[in-house]
Amino acid sequence: MKITANVRNAGHDHRVAVTTEGDTRSLAIPSRASGPGSGVNGGEFLMLALATCDCNDIYREAERSSVPVGSVEVEAQADFAGIGIAATNISYRARIVSTASHADIDALLRRTDAVAEVQNTLRAGAKVTRHAWEAAQPARREGVDDG
Repeated sequence: MKITANVRNAGHDHRVAVTTEGDTRSLAIPSRASGPGSGVNGGEFLMLALATCDCNDIYREAERSSVPVGSVEVEAQADFAGIGIAATNISYRARIVSTASHADIDALLRRTDAVAEVQNTLRAGAKVTRHAWEAAQPARREGVDDG
């Protein structure tokens, strides 16, 4: 499954889209109030990715094991000490409202933790590669002689 995220920003024009297997969805993410860029930082998105992955995987694993789930709440957090320093103390917790027994809920949480893709990606210390992208040229204005 190929997943892509795209951010385009020009001043206060901020556009975000995600694509999974060709299905693209736009997300409403505000631009920064005090200048160019996103109003949500990468660390916040990383924690959102952890929380979202666990939430969705809880529902998936609950369905696979026939555990009824009424609602899920997940909170993820990390410490970011400064520019260029990797996050530390990454953790998350989940709360499930269910009529299932405490033992079944605990088993569901443990099983989900074992298969949560974003959590497992971070735990594995995945390699991240930066690829070059040709520099964009400013748009040419009609009727302007560049020579």
